[in-house]
Amino acid sequence: MCTFLRVRWTINPRTAPQPWIACSGCGGFKPFSSSGKIRLNANGRKLDAWLIYKCSACDKTWNRAIFERQTVRSLAPAVLEALQTNDVEWIRAQEFDLDALRRKAQRIDEFTDLDIRKQILEEPDGCKALEIELVVAFPVNTRLDRLLASELRISRSRLHTLHDGAMLQIHPDRAGIMKRRIRDGMRIVLDLAGEADGHLVALAAATPQNND
Repeated sequence: MCTFLRVRWTINPRTAPQPWIACSGCGGFKPFSSSGKIRLNANGRKLDAWLIYKCSACDKTWNRAIFERQTVRSLAPAVLEALQTNDVEWIRAQEFDLDALRRKAQRIDEFTDLDIRKQILEEPDGCKALEIELVVAFPVNTRLDRLLASELRISRSRLHTLHDGAMLQIHPDRAGIMKRRIRDGMRIVLDLAGEADGHLVALAAATPQNND
């Protein structure tokens, strides 16, 4: 008989990272937000593509190069279609490409506002343990202990005590995992058998919060 409540949390950040760029309108460095729009330019057989950003203070635009001087044949058909149609999901992936952003800006603001969708994968009659699978499509600036404390409604100190006592296990595990960013594919297993409020923790794990 299965005694695990298995749930999947699909986590999506609400706000894309904001690079700080020298703004010609403000005369200093300002955070720039993505407009969600692509500018595509054809020069003969070559293509340039930029993601358009706007200054948070004056709306001055900055064109962040996605690529320059690329031939049409060198682009995958799906990428070309995404560029031509301003595909929302493809653009969102570019907005969260931190490595590319770091090549353009020394400072990048990240945010912790999240949308979390909770899905029950397996629900036993009697719950003695909880297993949480994390699906994180884009980089999230949120520590694991903070996410668990918020969503399970228990303190971070208690979470660390449970982890130190092997009652809370993280897969894959590494030094300081509780204080590290959440990652796609993480699996959290919590033994609830000895917890007086185990049923409340399980309920919180499976119940969406109002994140508005």
